[in-house]
Amino acid sequence: MKDTLSSQDGGGRSALRLERRIAHPPEKVWRALTEPAQLAHWFPSEVRVDLKVGGKMGFVFPGREGPDMGGAVTELDPPRVFAFTWGDDQLRWELRPDGDGCVLTLTHTFGDRFGAASFASGWHACLTGLAALLDGAETAPGDMAELHEKYIEAFGLAEGAVETVEGGGWRLRFERQLVRPAETAWQALAGKPGPAGTGAEAPVVGGPVPFGFRVDAVPAGPVAEVEAPRVLSYDWELDGRPVGRVRWELTQGTGHGARLILTQTAPAEADEERRAEVLTAWRRHIALLAAKLLRMPG
Repeated sequence: MKDTLSSQDGGGRSALRLERRIAHPPEKVWRALTEPAQLAHWFPSEVRVDLKVGGKMGFVFPGREGPDMGGAVTELDPPRVFAFTWGDDQLRWELRPDGDGCVLTLTHTFGDRFGAASFASGWHACLTGLAALLDGAETAPGDMAELHEKYIEAFGLAEGAVETVEGGGWRLRFERQLVRPAETAWQALAGKPGPAGTGAEAPVVGGPVPFGFRVDAVPAGPVAEVEAPRVLSYDWELDGRPVGRVRWELTQGTGHGARLILTQTAPAEADEERRAEVLTAWRRHIALLAAKLLRMPG
C-alpha cells in the first residue's frame, strides 16, 4: 500500500495517489471500476456513465434523486486506464498486471490541499470495499476519524506556515480539516456552558479568552470578536502591550467536519526565535484539540 500527496502544478492543485495490489486479474477489476451495478457497492455515489471518451457522467449521492455533480470521461483504455472529471477534480484509475492479480493506482487531482486527508481516508474505505466486493466478502467500515488523523500527519498537513508580510512583521497560519462539526469543536475549545457556577462561561467581547483558544507562548488580551460557534479573535501581547491579532475560524469543511483556520499576526520585533516558539506551541495545541475531538461524539 502506497499513499502519497504531491503538488501537481503551479496552479495550486494537488495530486493524491493511492496504490493497492488486488488479487484479481485486470479484466475483473475493470468491470468493478466501470459498470454502474458494481460501482454501486463501493463507490461513494451512484454513477451514471456513457462509457466512451467525452461521454457524460453523473454522480448521485445517497438520498438524492438526480445528479449532484457532473463529469466526463477523459481517457478510456480497457482494461488499463479509466479517467474522468468529477466536478472540478480529476480521477484516474490505472490497472497494471501483477502475477495472478494486478496493481490498482488511483490518482485524484484537486485544488483543496487541506482536504487531502478527507479524500484519502474516504478513498481508502472505498478501495477496501472494492477489494471485498471482488473477494465476495463483506467489510465493515473502520474508524474513519482515526484514519483521517493519520493521513493529516503522514501528508504534513499539521505543520503550519509563517510568512513575512509587507511592511515588516509576519503572519502565522494553520489550516486543518477536523473530524467533528463546528459546534463540537467550539465546545472542545470554549468548554461546555452550564448553569451559573457549574460550567464554562460563554466567551464575550471584552472578557477573558477561554483556555482552549490560547497558548502560554502567546499572552492573550481580552476577546475582541466572538461569533459562536464560528469565530473568536483577540489581541496578543508582547512586553505587556498589544502587538498582533490571533483569530480562530471554523468554516465549512470537506465532509468530516469543520475546517479550522488559525492565524496570528506579529510585528518585526517578534523575532525568529519567538516565531519558532509560537509555531511549535500552536502545532502542539491543535494536535491536542484533534486528539480530544476523536474522543467526542460526532
